[in-house]
Amino acid sequence: MIGGDAVASDNSYAVIDPVTGAEFARAPECSLEQLDSAMESAHQAQHAWAKDEDGRREAMRRFADAIDARAEELTSTLVRETGKPHALAATEPGTCSAWLRYYADVDIPRERMREDADGGRVDVIHRPLGVVAAITPWNFPLVLGMWKIAPAVRAGNAVVLKPSPYTPLSTLLLGEIAAEVLPPGILNVVSGGDDLGRAMTAHPRPRKVTFTGSIAGGKNVAVSAAADLKRYTLELGGNDAAIVLDDADLAASAAGIVGTAFLNSGQACALPKRVFVPRNRYDDAVAAFAEVAQAMAFGMSTSDDRTFGPLSTGPQFTRVKSLLAEALDRGALPAVGGIERADLGGYFVEPTLLTNVDDTFAIVQEEQFGPVLPVLAYDTLDEAIDRANNTMYGLAGSVWGADVERAADVAERVEAGAVWVNGHAALAMTVPFGGMKWSGVGVENGVGGLLEYTDAQSIYFPATA
Repeated sequence: MIGGDAVASDNSYAVIDPVTGAEFARAPECSLEQLDSAMESAHQAQHAWAKDEDGRREAMRRFADAIDARAEELTSTLVRETGKPHALAATEPGTCSAWLRYYADVDIPRERMREDADGGRVDVIHRPLGVVAAITPWNFPLVLGMWKIAPAVRAGNAVVLKPSPYTPLSTLLLGEIAAEVLPPGILNVVSGGDDLGRAMTAHPRPRKVTFTGSIAGGKNVAVSAAADLKRYTLELGGNDAAIVLDDADLAASAAGIVGTAFLNSGQACALPKRVFVPRNRYDDAVAAFAEVAQAMAFGMSTSDDRTFGPLSTGPQFTRVKSLLAEALDRGALPAVGGIERADLGGYFVEPTLLTNVDDTFAIVQEEQFGPVLPVLAYDTLDEAIDRANNTMYGLAGSVWGADVERAADVAERVEAGAVWVNGHAALAMTVPFGGMKWSGVGVENGVGGLLEYTDAQSIYFPATA
């Protein structure tokens, strides 16, 4: 989708259904010449867009309405290309329209920084950057795309968006919907592989790159953007620790931790990926976790009664199986699951709880991004916090305990951008979200996320007396 038009491509690539592992569609491969056209279209559209704040707000509301009107079409496309259960996929269009309406209503702050007795004053305003290059992952294609689109266009920018090559169809459809209600060129959607992504970050037109994906990919974006001094926001991987305190309600903790850890088959950055439990409550905790995991509906993701589908990509399927096999070879014991479901076809791995593991296991050290949750014992709280923080990840975490104030004190010692008490991954559009250490640069969501798409400008007014 370039300049409001559906543009044909000379080349295409396969889109795979994760439920079957078979090709079910083909997506257009954007050429470098077409990328230039998309960038130029965004550049030409952005200046008038930036001048009309009321028009921007109204267009964003129309976009939200248009998404709601085609929510089922977006949902069915997501189910096919991601393997999500229908109920989970159906949350994405509604989240997109909610983000658009939220940002349409947000005022871009104008701050009075100084006001002198003689009438002199200094105001700080926030100006749009221009063209934004956005690159999104495959786990929540529409939601994570809208995390970038909504604040970028509200601030007065135009966007060129590239979805993951594994899940391009729903985002191309989103671009088609946008073309009905936004001025041509404000949102352009180009599909292709890693070479296209590299061309976007190196392209001279964008003044900002916003990227959600792997740490390795984020480092590449940062290096490429540095050559042109582009701004960038990076939301990267996480290896979130959930710390269960000695006074925690194990049944409630199990429901919250396991239910969240296996959301979208474990394929989200801000989910529990390792759990620390007091050694004297370890067996009881594992039993509580196992009870929750065993109750999860597992199977073909197109069934409405299923809460658990396949992994979304072949490479991720291979990686999770490899990490799980390495752990089992080293003596890890599955309290639940632990096997690939080859009988189902596609990319299915059962929800798995691992015991008899320690911090040296790769599945504990690394972000597995799959339905495998290692449960680790600790002897002292200080030890648990140190082990939770002993990583270059710093995206999110959680602390679980009956004494909420004590749990909150522990949360403040966790080195992560977001930490929940007796919950996990409850993200809000009004709250900035970003990572520490290697888990990211900058924030998304809230007013803080909006200002990431602006340059601050100080206006000095002269004295009047």
